[in-house]
Amino acid sequence: MKSIKVLLLVAITLFTVSFNTYSQTAEPDSTKTFTFSGSVDAYFHSSLGTTNPLSATEYNPSTSFANMRGFGIGMVNFIASYETSKAGFVADVVFGPRGKDAVFANMYSGQGIVNQAYAFYKFSDKVKLNIGQFNTFVGYEVISPTLNYHYSTSYLFSWGPFSHTGARLDMDLGGGYVAKLAVMNPTDLVEYNAFNSYTYGGQIGYVNDNGGVWLNLLYGDQDGKLEDFDIDRDGDGDADGYSDGGTFQADLTGGFSVTDAFYLGWNASYRTVKVKEVVDGGGDIVDADGADSRGFMGVALYPKFTLSDAFSIGVRAEYFAVKAGYISPFELDDDGDGNVIAATLSANYKVGDLTFIPEIRIDKTSEDSFRDKDLEGKDMMTSINLAAVYKF
Repeated sequence: MKSIKVLLLVAITLFTVSFNTYSQTAEPDSTKTFTFSGSVDAYFHSSLGTTNPLSATEYNPSTSFANMRGFGIGMVNFIASYETSKAGFVADVVFGPRGKDAVFANMYSGQGIVNQAYAFYKFSDKVKLNIGQFNTFVGYEVISPTLNYHYSTSYLFSWGPFSHTGARLDMDLGGGYVAKLAVMNPTDLVEYNAFNSYTYGGQIGYVNDNGGVWLNLLYGDQDGKLEDFDIDRDGDGDADGYSDGGTFQADLTGGFSVTDAFYLGWNASYRTVKVKEVVDGGGDIVDADGADSRGFMGVALYPKFTLSDAFSIGVRAEYFAVKAGYISPFELDDDGDGNVIAATLSANYKVGDLTFIPEIRIDKTSEDSFRDKDLEGKDMMTSINLAAVYKF
């Protein structure tokens, strides 16, 4: 992997040299465009047949956003971009609960409002270099509610990456084929690299007038090596802890208009990681030979029917499974395994730039993950949302 990192950094350096040479010799650029856009969203949420605590996954779906009872706000989003024929930038800030949850790793500056902040340089019409913080290219759903059909989010989105900070090349290969190559900080560590390790990303895709399909790959050490950190994690004066090795994720995303009225989208993702290092009883760092792999996998389908210019109806049908206790979005069995089947029915009604999104959602888990009004465990929950999303 070191050789891959070196090659990517060399490529970026060569492109930067090309940029410097161009900037010293080219004529002034008279093509300049500034745009300002954004959105505001609010919603009502209720999980049927449960009590109403302040916040707990036993009473709400554990997916991101839109999971607080009663009326609430999502986020205010402002996006400013400036572009010339060769270069530009994007500055994207968010305010509100949805925005705060989306940029949860912006802990060091204390700001927690920067969703994206990157500059780009176009070497040609087919190759562009982006440097800075940008939302992930992995997965089907995104942070902004203006770009999602459903207001609530999937498990695949909620437990996949949100954002990256690094350098990314976007390439148009011709004939409808596109590609990306990236070297980035560990996933969602967007302000600085706390672990002295890097994540590598790639994408190959095909697009046409009816839609597209993209294969996305991520690989990298997300938590560094134990020798680089204080390994007394529980504060008792003795060395302890573990460190994962490289995390691998493969993700297939796509969608096509089958007819003028019917669109079908899909997302399938698989992530795996093994513990690489542990601290033994003597306080020494040793390799974790024979450690079981952990991770998740899932698949989701997104059929949508457009009934008029103003009204459409769509479904999200998702299966999501956790292996060996990698994460705990719901109750797991004694081996740390578990799964959920979730179905969401939504409608979109558009009035100009305003979209109303009523939806009903059912989550069914392999173990009792929710609680009813008597605080008894149950394996299924029904919830409803009514959202209003305005974009400009």
